[in-house]
Amino acid sequence: MLWIKALHIIFVVTWFAGLFYLPRLFVYHAMAEDPASRERFKVMERKLYWGIMAPGGVLTLVFGAWLWSYGFSGVWLQAKLLVVALTIAYHVYCGKLLSDFALDRNRKSHVWYRWFNEVPVLLLAAAVVLVVVKPF
Repeated sequence: MLWIKALHIIFVVTWFAGLFYLPRLFVYHAMAEDPASRERFKVMERKLYWGIMAPGGVLTLVFGAWLWSYGFSGVWLQAKLLVVALTIAYHVYCGKLLSDFALDRNRKSHVWYRWFNEVPVLLLAAAVVLVVVKPF
């Protein structure tokens, strides 16, 4: 079980690295004024989303489900699963924003993305507190 837990943590870190960085790329992309920069951001965002975030998210869920099969339970776990669902929703919404940028349809400001960039911090903090402290 310790190997599974270690792999789960590794892929959580991988996934959240992308969840922290992609919205930051969106900030800079929204501020970009020249076509070459915008095209460069499109490539970076696509590679980050599909090459790091998506595999990290999937493997996080795989190893998390595997850990769950060992019989973890409690209200803290239900709360954590809610945080996981919110994280998945955030990830999927990042994919929608990625698509908007790829099609040159972004309508949000760099300031909006700066605030949006803070959401995964709250999600990660909530998940860590629920797993470590088990407040319920």
